[in-house]
Amino acid sequence: MTTTTTTSPSAATAQEARARRSVLWIVVVSTFLRDPTQIGAVTPGVAGALGSYALVGVLVGALLAGSVGDLIGRRKVMLFAYAWFSLGMGLTALTHSTTLFGLLRFATGLGVGALVATTGALVAEYAPAGRKNLYIAIVYSGVPLGSLLAAGLAMVLLPAIGWRGMFLIGALPIVTLLPLAVARMPESVAWLAARGRMDEARALSLRTGVELPSSEPQVLALTPTTVTPATAEKSGFAGLFGAPYLMPTLLLGLMSATGLLLVYSLNTWLPELMLRAGFNAKGSLSFLLVLNGGAVLGALLGSGVADRFGPKPVVAASFAIGAAAIAVLTFELPLAARLAAIAVVGLGTSGTQTLIYGFVANYYRTNVRGAGVAWCAGFGRLGSVGGPLLGGFLLAASLELNAIFHILAVLALFGVALTLAVPTARRAAPRPVSGGVPVRPLTDAAAGLPPAR
Repeated sequence: MTTTTTTSPSAATAQEARARRSVLWIVVVSTFLRDPTQIGAVTPGVAGALGSYALVGVLVGALLAGSVGDLIGRRKVMLFAYAWFSLGMGLTALTHSTTLFGLLRFATGLGVGALVATTGALVAEYAPAGRKNLYIAIVYSGVPLGSLLAAGLAMVLLPAIGWRGMFLIGALPIVTLLPLAVARMPESVAWLAARGRMDEARALSLRTGVELPSSEPQVLALTPTTVTPATAEKSGFAGLFGAPYLMPTLLLGLMSATGLLLVYSLNTWLPELMLRAGFNAKGSLSFLLVLNGGAVLGALLGSGVADRFGPKPVVAASFAIGAAAIAVLTFELPLAARLAAIAVVGLGTSGTQTLIYGFVANYYRTNVRGAGVAWCAGFGRLGSVGGPLLGGFLLAASLELNAIFHILAVLALFGVALTLAVPTARRAAPRPVSGGVPVRPLTDAAAGLPPAR
């Protein structure tokens, strides 16, 4: 069987949207602080508020899109979000007031959140059997990689075209990748089958080479009556917060929030921590580059292991490795060894967060998968808000550098405990999907589960 790779436009969408959103804010904030003719007077406090508006938009957009995507389809939500995000970027370039700039930052964040929430679900349903975690890792690893590439582009073009020109570049996907996605990105075969649209599902299955599903992973029941026909058919957040998914959903949300708490704590404050450790400004920034490089490499390597043994033990091990590597930073190490430890920290923080997206996308059945990824991306944003605040609080408390690293290591161990507490998913028994006509059941690998022992 040959599986199509028609989801590439959606993957590019999530990567470019998040990368441009983050990098553009970093490169324009200093301009706003020193030049009130741009959008009005901007103090550090106002700059912080403007930065948070997009983050809140991502949270709201992710939660809304996840539920809607499970009801009306991934494709429609992603295409709309693609256009919405691009228009938001273009309109932001035309603003001349802090109020309108903030509102458009929030509106643009809605589109970004929708893309983040739906991309993982669609990729999980099109990825080849036994490689779902890898494909999701490739998509979400594009975020730190894209941010680094976009930063380089900004350094080259910003002096010539200004921040408005950079935002207009961010709007280009509406005339480049959006038409490609409209022409080539199909709906999910699994979603069509789950909605009873079997004629469309069969036609799309023949066109793409993706098999019709007959069973999907269910949470291992604590009692024989945990899963009922009524609860099994609920879609979106109604199914996500009902039996048998309520407890796993809460745990997975806390896992994501913990992961992003570590990610944003380190990405925001690592250069400052390294300055306090005695490195100069250039050297401290190099640690941030190594951190993100380790995250990309670690996520790609870890996802291959997750496809073989299941994502749950790999995510738990990745959290544990991150905790150990953070603790190692408290030792007196040569520069090369410290850089290597930072790379491993990237694996155990940002890399772990990428693996969590794969874990979540493969954990739920089709008609709640979008809501599950949305919950992970949306609720996890609380961690991204808390990360910079936590780092700032620890530094303001005048704690020793080693004490700060120990606190972050304990947080990573908390992530291990949350991961191990998530109930193991199991395949439901094969069932006919239309008119009593049986279809080929999913294998363990296709369901994102470890092989039977």
